[in-house]
Amino acid sequence: MNQSATQEFGKMILSTEQIRKRVQEMARQISRDFQGKTAHVVGVMENSFIFMADLVREMEVPVICQFVQPESKQANASTTEIFFTPEIDVHGKDVLLLEALIQSGLTSDFLIRNLLGRGASSVKLAVLLDKQAARRVSLQPDYFGFLVNDSFVVGYGLGAPQLGRNLPYIAAATTPPTKPS
Repeated sequence: MNQSATQEFGKMILSTEQIRKRVQEMARQISRDFQGKTAHVVGVMENSFIFMADLVREMEVPVICQFVQPESKQANASTTEIFFTPEIDVHGKDVLLLEALIQSGLTSDFLIRNLLGRGASSVKLAVLLDKQAARRVSLQPDYFGFLVNDSFVVGYGLGAPQLGRNLPYIAAATTPPTKPS
């Protein structure tokens, strides 16, 4: 990664090596907890794709991977509706929901309740970055990589909307990068 990319996206807060080691530790813990089961891993797009790829490669239990894309819209001044596509079959399955970054927790909380309502045997939440200070619901991940407080992070699959996702590390920026023209 060249110096101009580092300047554009801000200061590195988690190195490639730190991320790799923590993902391996998480995979060992998840593998112990899912021993004797198949992990139905559901990645929340778009941010989770790199985290999911690295994590499942390290897991030592059978894994089935799927992705969902949450969408939200403001129903009225006090209500936000959340939808996700595609609808997936989780009835009787042990689900591991993956998010690269959890902030308010609203989407994760909705997805957990929805997956359980669809008959999942269990739903565990794994996140790489946990921004607890931004939480708006009472929700704690079952597995997490790192606590962060930075206002905006890029790299390792996280970005604004298209930029910064390919950085092999995670950087903090004060403002989101602008889209290319």
